[in-house]
Amino acid sequence: MNAETVLELKNVNACYGKIQVLYNINMTIKKGELICLLGGNASGKSTTLKTILGIVKPSEGAVFLNGENINKRPTDYIIRNGVSIVPENRRIFPRMTVLENLEIGAMHRKDRGQVKQDIESMFELFPILEKRINRQGMVLSGGEQQMLAMARALLSNPAVLLMDEPSMGLSPALVDQQFELIENINKKGTTILMVEQNATMALSIADRGYVLQTGEIVLSDDAKALLDHPGMQKAYLGGEL
Repeated sequence: MNAETVLELKNVNACYGKIQVLYNINMTIKKGELICLLGGNASGKSTTLKTILGIVKPSEGAVFLNGENINKRPTDYIIRNGVSIVPENRRIFPRMTVLENLEIGAMHRKDRGQVKQDIESMFELFPILEKRINRQGMVLSGGEQQMLAMARALLSNPAVLLMDEPSMGLSPALVDQQFELIENINKKGTTILMVEQNATMALSIADRGYVLQTGEIVLSDDAKALLDHPGMQKAYLGGEL
């Protein structure tokens, strides 16, 4: 495994009971990359994230985090050792304040003094959160909740940040803002694996992409090459490539 590789899936198969949902998934994410995982509904995108997090265990193949096979590791171990997620539909703690949500993001860290500085850094990255610091999460707008979910995930100092449908439920203007923020976070050094249905937006900021169709990777290439690939529409609509 390349020394720069942060996360790798090798020939990963996964099942829900007797139903197989992932077939021989091979994926590599290197330090500093922004990778997008694309596909239509029920293509296996969210299951791939759950497999990385240890929520779903591979029936075959292996998931490696910084070179370690984490197939048998529990989710809390995987999170403590460098994987963080911005979940679909944000899933902040609605009755907790902005500050309390952020502190939960850093709960596994032992460098408490640095955590305070990192929270200040989040306020520099997301200034609106500082203005809302004592408000409960449930009174924030959808865009503000998404920023809070991102800041919370970043406060764990992840080796790789997983993002599950970051544009879901946002207005077109907020979608543009969201992708600008994701690109900025990546440029500051955070490695990102982003699951997204908006292929055009995702590929416009990504380094590389993988396209899933019914649990299989059917396309993988540099972002620009995927944008121009004639098979993209067929992959989304379920046709043969």
